[in-house]
Amino acid sequence: GRRTQLLKGLPATSTVEENAAAGVSVYTFNVTVSPLSSEGVAILPTIVNSNPLTEAFDIESKGDLEYRVVTTGNPVLDYETMPKSFDLQIFVEDTTGRTDLNILTVQVTDKNERPVFRGNMAIQTVTIYVLEGTPPECIYQVDAADPENAELKYSLLPAPVPFLVLESGAIFSTKEFDYEKDPHCYFLNITVTDPDGLNSTKTVNINIININDERPYFTTKQRIYRIPEEQSPGTIVANITAKDPDDEDSPSRLFYSIQSSDRHFSINPSTGVLQVTGRIDRDALPLRLHPNISLIVRVEDSPSGSHTSEMEITIVIDDINDNPPECIPSTFRKEANENTAAGTFLLDLRNYCKDIDVDPSNNQFNFTGLSGFGSNNFALESTVSGRLVMTESIDLENPANLGAEVYSLTVRVQDIACPKYSNIIYIYIRIKPVNEFFPVFSNLSYEFNVPEITKVGSSIGRVNARDKDWSHSVITYSIVAGGGTKDYTNIFWISPTKGDVKILARLDYETTQKHILTVQASDQEKTGTASVTVNVLEVNDEEPVCSPNFYSFRIPVSLAVGTNINGFRIECQDRDSDPRSFRYFIDEGNVNNHFTFSPSAGSNTSRLILASRFDYDSGLDTNWIYRLRVCITDDNLLSARDKTTDLIKTGTVTLNIRVIPNPTTVITTTPGFTVVTKRENLYSESAWYVPFVVTLGSLLLLGLLGYLGFLLVTWARTCCPPAGKADDVLLINAAEKKKPKKEVIVTMTKLNTVFDGEARDPVTGKMYEFNTRSGARRWKKSNEPLQPAPAMQVTSSATDDSGQGTDRADAPSKKEPSEKRKEPTAEAKTAA
Repeated sequence: GRRTQLLKGLPATSTVEENAAAGVSVYTFNVTVSPLSSEGVAILPTIVNSNPLTEAFDIESKGDLEYRVVTTGNPVLDYETMPKSFDLQIFVEDTTGRTDLNILTVQVTDKNERPVFRGNMAIQTVTIYVLEGTPPECIYQVDAADPENAELKYSLLPAPVPFLVLESGAIFSTKEFDYEKDPHCYFLNITVTDPDGLNSTKTVNINIININDERPYFTTKQRIYRIPEEQSPGTIVANITAKDPDDEDSPSRLFYSIQSSDRHFSINPSTGVLQVTGRIDRDALPLRLHPNISLIVRVEDSPSGSHTSEMEITIVIDDINDNPPECIPSTFRKEANENTAAGTFLLDLRNYCKDIDVDPSNNQFNFTGLSGFGSNNFALESTVSGRLVMTESIDLENPANLGAEVYSLTVRVQDIACPKYSNIIYIYIRIKPVNEFFPVFSNLSYEFNVPEITKVGSSIGRVNARDKDWSHSVITYSIVAGGGTKDYTNIFWISPTKGDVKILARLDYETTQKHILTVQASDQEKTGTASVTVNVLEVNDEEPVCSPNFYSFRIPVSLAVGTNINGFRIECQDRDSDPRSFRYFIDEGNVNNHFTFSPSAGSNTSRLILASRFDYDSGLDTNWIYRLRVCITDDNLLSARDKTTDLIKTGTVTLNIRVIPNPTTVITTTPGFTVVTKRENLYSESAWYVPFVVTLGSLLLLGLLGYLGFLLVTWARTCCPPAGKADDVLLINAAEKKKPKKEVIVTMTKLNTVFDGEARDPVTGKMYEFNTRSGARRWKKSNEPLQPAPAMQVTSSATDDSGQGTDRADAPSKKEPSEKRKEPTAEAKTAA
């Protein structure tokens, strides 16, 4: 709402020529600001929109609030292809917030432009090739256009050339060219001019092409060349030259090739230089048998082969010493027993070595340079034979031999001819040890002390044996005698490789105090033995065993203190303890300490004594049944210090005592006890088959139940008919019960029934015939005419009171076809 006149000189209309360069001024205007605006313009004049949209214009400041609209040059204005007019909306705002928006209309004016070439001539110099001998014809069509669509004229310079240009721009040759006589190249300046005299010029280059009509010929006379084998690729063998009569004044432009298939040589197609391209091996087939290579060289005066000539040359390959002697295999492995006599033959190297050079002077070799670890024990008989023999016997147990089993030797096989190529042969000689010594134990006998409570599987000691043979043989240990009991064949086991002796069953000092074993050490051939004594050390590992270990009895409530209850006593024994070592005490169930044993220690027998009287009247005692757990230990003879370190065993006896009240005693409570039985199912790996059997039985039971259900349904369907049929049977039976059956005789005489009418069944669509008087019907037969009306007589006898006979007379006869019983009623006939 604050818009005011700030743009002075707008709106306005201005013009600009097409193709105007960037920065050309289109229109100048001023900006008028408010006197209150001390700082001038807040937003400089800006083109905020244009119709149509373009970026060809911009606003520049000239100073002192004067501005001008200029061209940007992007895009360049074109009268022929772009809009002819643009409406530019210019916006400005001063510092007080006043704004103004006005339109500058810029109209693009047309300008006469030079003609332009199109096609190839617009971007490059066109080169035209004309074959010599070609008759005069059109050789090129110049394509040019005027931006203003004016008619153009064509001309060419220089004038005295055998070419002309027509008004349509077509360039024609005016003569038949001869390459050998006429210039080989022409330069034509083609000018196109519009009606106002503006023109453009382009150059056309015309080259005359020579025609090849002569056969080239070889100038090289040599036909046989000789080279040594194994020449490096690129080695020049020959320089084949030829000449083309068509090129008398210039070098011939010929193309060389090898026609025969060969992978060893190639020829430069331009220069004719024959050179090596592949490896030439005189010692390999086929050159080993035929060292001559024949080549067919062809020269052509064009790549298409218009005119050609061929020449055969032969290259002879000479042998050189280029292969070292080779041994197959190059590595040998031999074996010899220790203490083998000196001079023993081991290996003939010449049988495995050869030199593949063809020339005999290049394939001779010898053997030299025997070296390696232990080479002083071996030698070559001669450099020519290559026979390897032993020079001295080798004893592996001798410290001078350092215990070496394998000797690594090297022999050089070398050419006699220069450059004396050579190879290395590797020989590994293994000296096989001979088993000369017996295994010997470190001790002739071993003694091990083992407590009788040592766990089964524990190691009780180790034996060790050695063999002086090199290398030390693998010694295997075994028990060959001793170590058996009445229950076990052998209760000891020895590790076959380490010699550890272990127990396989529990030791019992009371049964056997000493075991004597015979242990054998074997190196697979020779054996040695040693004695092993195992002393079983006694340990208190037996529990006191008392008799009886369970007893039940009854005592009166008035039993006197100090009485030996029922004369009961226990007698105990321990296989590894003195009878005086027993100690007796009641561990559980002795409520109010009514019971004790005497003596309580130092004897193998003890009596049960009542220690205090029962007191049920005052309520001190409430239990009438006592279940005593009596413990018997074998530590009576041990000191207090030994009791903390020695092994102590305990036996138990269980006593059930029921207190019998006096007859006058009033029992206020009924003593009793509750037995709680806890059962817990635990899975046992040995009972793996139980879930399988249960699952299989369940599946079989389920299948049986399903089969029985199926049989039951089948029986029900067989015995009980469907509901509809059952109802019909019941209704019929009911009717028979209500009315006694009466005999009805119906006599029907059919006297030539005539069907004098016909109609179409609305349900089936078939035609049927009927009698208009009786209503009798039948399906119409094809090609049967209508008959005159019939006469029918019906008589009835033996009718009942309900008129049943009349109904039977009107019903159709049983002998009539079933279709008649399905014929439509009278009402259906009327509807049809």
